[in-house]
Amino acid sequence: MRLLERMRKEWFMIGIVLAIAGAKLEPSIGVNGGPLMPEITVSYIAVATIFFNSGLSLNTEELTSALVHIKLHLFIQIFTLAFFPAAIWLFLQLLSITPINEWLLKGLQTVGCMPPPVSSAVILTKAVGGNEVSHRANFV
Repeated sequence: MRLLERMRKEWFMIGIVLAIAGAKLEPSIGVNGGPLMPEITVSYIAVATIFFNSGLSLNTEELTSALVHIKLHLFIQIFTLAFFPAAIWLFLQLLSITPINEWLLKGLQTVGCMPPPVSSAVILTKAVGGNEVSHRANFV
């Protein structure tokens, strides 16, 4: 019975190992155009399912109360979409006088103007014990 209890506790890790082993044995199932159609299932269905399940874990009252913190949301949006790109632009002005490849600078400019991915931002906020509800309210 001890083994069965351990397997129930570690079901996710066992599933990952089985999925990797299956992919190693029969990789043609998961290729683009294959039976699993990852170009559709991973890009759209899996991502939507992950966000939907994650959203189900939120307390509705906490989310509603977090939505009214207008100053917090304005700060986050201005910092992410205005201050950080402006800081990167200034940094790029300094780097432009160095012999760094111009395409590398253009890539840095592009990345500096993009907001962080919601999935990793939520995970990192949760990992450091931040206010996950207020963070998610910015993406509603």
